Amino acid sequence: MRAWVVRAGENGEREQTALDEGLLLAGWLGLGDLSDTATRNDIRAAVAAAYPDEGPYTVGNWTGQLYRFVREIQPDDLVVLPLKSLLVAVGRVVGDYEYRSDAADGGRHVRRVEWLVTEIDRQTIQSDLLDSMGSLLTIFELSRFGAAERVAALAEGKPDPGRPDADEFAATLTEPAKLYEEVRRRGADAPLTLSIRDFLAVWGVQRRYPAATEQIQSDLAARGLVTVPSFTEGTLDSQIAVLAGGAEPDESGASAVTRLSTSTGLPSAVQDALHTAAGLSGEIAQSALRSAAARLSGHLPDEEAETQTVAYRVSNLESANRMPESVRVGDSLGTAMTIMVLRGYSQLPVLDADGRLRGVVSWESIGRARMADPDADLEAATVRGQEADRSDDLLDWVGTIQQSGYVLVRDHDHKVCGLITASDLTVQFGTRVRPFVLVEEIEQRLRRVVDRCIPLDHIRAVVPRGRASRVHSAANLTFGAYGHLLKVPENWAALGWAIDQQHFLAALEECRQFRNSLMHFSPDPVTDDQLLPAQGLLELLRSVDPHV
Repeated sequence: MRAWVVRAGENGEREQTALDEGLLLAGWLGLGDLSDTATRNDIRAAVAAAYPDEGPYTVGNWTGQLYRFVREIQPDDLVVLPLKSLLVAVGRVVGDYEYRSDAADGGRHVRRVEWLVTEIDRQTIQSDLLDSMGSLLTIFELSRFGAAERVAALAEGKPDPGRPDADEFAATLTEPAKLYEEVRRRGADAPLTLSIRDFLAVWGVQRRYPAATEQIQSDLAARGLVTVPSFTEGTLDSQIAVLAGGAEPDESGASAVTRLSTSTGLPSAVQDALHTAAGLSGEIAQSALRSAAARLSGHLPDEEAETQTVAYRVSNLESANRMPESVRVGDSLGTAMTIMVLRGYSQLPVLDADGRLRGVVSWESIGRARMADPDADLEAATVRGQEADRSDDLLDWVGTIQQSGYVLVRDHDHKVCGLITASDLTVQFGTRVRPFVLVEEIEQRLRRVVDRCIPLDHIRAVVPRGRASRVHSAANLTFGAYGHLLKVPENWAALGWAIDQQHFLAALEECRQFRNSLMHFSPDPVTDDQLLPAQGLLELLRSVDPHV
């Protein structure tokens, strides 16, 4: 049994039909019957023919989603439908793919589903599963953290049981003092390892906003602790070790970092970081470790401070930390082609016995090699591949990914550890744009209704006297000023809204705080759960003033 998400349109426009008729509806206006498509290439051809103006990356992305809908989703699989009401529906698939030629365009590609429960409160779903549901794709699998079993529990009316591999001990670290005590209790040779998500939860935060990061770094520095790798790098599910960075050397003169670099059982990312630090020698090593500790604690010497900038790292993308499928030096070209056809890949990395990149084989490189020699082998079809380091600034690679469609990712030992595609960028940055678009619509609606209903002199009354003359409309107000403006009974009455004023103002203040947090850099995406207050306020504004 597998679990999937199938959305009902970008704005939930097919939601009611899905619930009323027991259907999953894939959309894709203008696309014909896919019943006879047996492979990804068949679907790719149908998509390319239906949308001739779309580029290869969009066609590839849509092909993957439709292949899941037509071929991969099976009867008895579970499916999740996020609803506009901010509730969640869960059903069981009961039929194969169907094409309804007599249905309205957008409702022709369907799967039959039995809805088991349609009013699951998102608060009963833990944040990691909600995060997984937050993809902007229409059709995708929930495959991480035991998702299928957890969705099954939700379908039975039970609360989300949480990750099967959840760190129960980490859940006991409810405040920084407990984390400090645990690190001290374990000693230098048995470091505390946990996910960045669990580490942040010790301070009661979910994202690495600058203010939160600065507070955590300051608290760590005060206790002489560091994290390896830095908790500011990697995804929320990356593993880190918390060490006593200032601990004195042992009897052999070795630091905790050096001793731990030869340990087994530590997460690979932690071992990589420890190995890199321990591989340095003498004064260089000590200087590097002091500098690393200072960077992690936020206390850099003045001469080094200017080189430390906030950056969005390659490692912050989930796909950069997921080993891609590959072929090895010495494999046949037929093996590479078979994998590429089966998986719908445009290219595959070619690795040596140590997992290091030796090149890339693609359909283009295969075609060129076969033009020169019909019997060309894998080596002849292998070309140089684009390779980024996990610690590189992601923005430096965006142009390359747009041009070539991908970049491979290497770890500290120069071994391939991930693959970023143009599709990954689209999803990642689309997720990041969504909160800004949502807040912008809220502001636009507030501006328009205030300008229409409230006199200019009342608007100016909530602005400091020295700036009032420069206010010509609601567009000149800060977001926070709307709360002060609508607290005034006369102004509130002018809106004519039949809703509770105090609840609205409370929602407006919560949205103001959310908006302010967006203005500060964080490498972590905003989850659907974190968007709920702003989404709720926007739905309320749309309801009370639908013509704005």
